[in-house]
Amino acid sequence: MRKKKMIWITILIILTGISFLFVPWSYLILKYSPLSQTIQSEIDRATSRYGFNGMLVYVDDEDGTNIYTSGYNNRDLKEPVDEDVLFKIASISKLYMAVSATKLIHQGILNIDDTLADLLPQYKDSIAYADQITLKLLIQHRSGIHDYVDFLSFPWDNLPTDTDMVLELILNTEPLFKPDERYDYSNTNYLLLAKIMDDALGYPHDQFIKTAILDPLDLKDTYYYYQYTNKEDVMSGYAVDYPLDLKENDHITPGGTMVASIRDVGRFIRALNDGSLLTQEEQTLYSSLYTYDHTGLLPGYQSIARYDKENDRVIIMFTNTSGKDRWHRFEAVYGRVLGILARKNA
Repeated sequence: MRKKKMIWITILIILTGISFLFVPWSYLILKYSPLSQTIQSEIDRATSRYGFNGMLVYVDDEDGTNIYTSGYNNRDLKEPVDEDVLFKIASISKLYMAVSATKLIHQGILNIDDTLADLLPQYKDSIAYADQITLKLLIQHRSGIHDYVDFLSFPWDNLPTDTDMVLELILNTEPLFKPDERYDYSNTNYLLLAKIMDDALGYPHDQFIKTAILDPLDLKDTYYYYQYTNKEDVMSGYAVDYPLDLKENDHITPGGTMVASIRDVGRFIRALNDGSLLTQEEQTLYSSLYTYDHTGLLPGYQSIARYDKENDRVIIMFTNTSGKDRWHRFEAVYGRVLGILARKNA
């Protein structure tokens, strides 16, 4: 009996030792260590000790607007991050698209209850429940349509140059669930939304985004596509254990295409939340459709754009590093920035 007990104790010790090896100690130390005194010192620590190449933080509150930068825009050239650098904001782009859809619905150009079969009849037989998936469900990620990025055949190493090629991945597949059964985030929803807006407008929806959002807010450092930018102004992007700069990857699928300065994103989030971007009727409609903040992730680029209503504060954070546990570390740094700001308000 004693020998059997010792065997079990030995096994337990071995298993504990093995699990100890896989504990994400860097993440836990980052998350729970004492806060730095300032946001600047906090992100300096993140870029020097926790595997981020470069980082930007934007804070807009009662103390005004402040931008903090740390690390490298281009690590090979040792080029420091500049506060005006352009950044691939990935899925934060969906906020601009949801606002545009809201305006088109309010103008009567689109109808919130029209179905995918009505709006894009060419897909009525190749997308399950197309006659039940409404425009509203697409915007809300409640369609049940697969996310094209979940397919192993999505060519990350040779990005598509035609969005129809992307959409083909999900055609004639079984749905995740019946429409409106639950929420499941899917980039495909916004690819379809883009096609719907293009058809309704009779011209590319990115032009509508410019005239309805970017121009009124004077967002001159925001671009719908990477190809519209001066590429020298765009931040380099890096993935863990991958040696090359990912900046030249051209993501052309709507919902993740936009490039902007952190200042412009901050001004957009402020306008979206303070009522200066949408009319009161549009604001009510938007509130029933989509969220007021977002995150973004592309190879080499991670971003967070949020609004703190209690403190009337906009906080945006960018880093040009992705892969492995970097998203969890990034969220941890964001939480620590919030902690520093909360301490200031205490």
